[in-house]
Amino acid sequence: MFACLLEQLARHIDAKLHGDGALPITGIASMKGAVSGQITFLADKKFQSNLSDCKASAVVMTEDSLKYWHGAALIVKNPYLAYAKLAQYLDTTPKPAKDIAPSAVIDSSVKLGNNVSIGANAVIESGVILADNCIIGPGCFIGKNTKIGVGTKLWANVSVYHNCIIGDNCLIQSGTVIGADGFGYANDKGKWIKIPQLGRVVIGNNVEIGASTTIDRGALDDTVIGNGVIIDNQCQIAHNDIIGDHTAVAGGVIMAGSLKIGRHCLIGGASVINGHMEICDQVTVTGMGMVMRPITEPGVYSSGIPLQQNKVWRKTASLVLHIDEMNKRLKALEKKLLNVST
Repeated sequence: MFACLLEQLARHIDAKLHGDGALPITGIASMKGAVSGQITFLADKKFQSNLSDCKASAVVMTEDSLKYWHGAALIVKNPYLAYAKLAQYLDTTPKPAKDIAPSAVIDSSVKLGNNVSIGANAVIESGVILADNCIIGPGCFIGKNTKIGVGTKLWANVSVYHNCIIGDNCLIQSGTVIGADGFGYANDKGKWIKIPQLGRVVIGNNVEIGASTTIDRGALDDTVIGNGVIIDNQCQIAHNDIIGDHTAVAGGVIMAGSLKIGRHCLIGGASVINGHMEICDQVTVTGMGMVMRPITEPGVYSSGIPLQQNKVWRKTASLVLHIDEMNKRLKALEKKLLNVST
């Protein structure tokens, strides 16, 4: 079992140590689930009362919460951020692959950096470059001439099509498809004529992509994912989309093609965003947002009707269906009042 001393953790997150720095810490847990030997965190003051029953050996907290706790503590300004750093330090998640499996199919032209691992039954086609410390999980497919950067990790059964570029220190979860054809067709008298998708997918550094997400290759230009972007599970990123640095996309989001999203945006889960338009930097779209027009000003945007009891929702829907009629009646009344006043 991995163990370190509390004082080591304090140094790692630059925290002020309160109590015995020689305490051994074997893992991190929730406040309710923690036992002796584990560390937990208090990120929200409304849970301070739970400290009295907490069995953790130490707690990460702010200075003003210390009076509610009588054990060892690591004092920081942002406990949740400190928790994230500690969770990385104490992480025991196994690697997707170790060494190069005998059953992996690797073309003779593939260039492998130092310390590359490739799992069982993975297929690496010609012209691929895998940089130092890449990990390619079991069953992955890496298409021709694709380049994957230093320290990037692909879990099992990820498919990366030809000519794609993935940067350094990226993490891609199982079942994701990168570089599939975009949805490009021309209509010839009712028949659909496929347009070959000749662009690439270019992914920056430190990008994380969830399970079963699809990022389509561009039609002519590239689909581009900026540095530090995080994308949740089961998202659809269409051809020629551009997502700016450090934007976060929650699960189930659907983006139409040729969409440009700025930097430091937050896209709520199950949102649908129209294509051929732009969203500026620092925009938040709340969950299930339907974005049909460009957004040019930073801020928080929402759409849709929050959940209601069915009988209330039916009344709301009925009112919505009669908005046009109500608007005409209102304008007629305004006209009459204007005539009376004049």
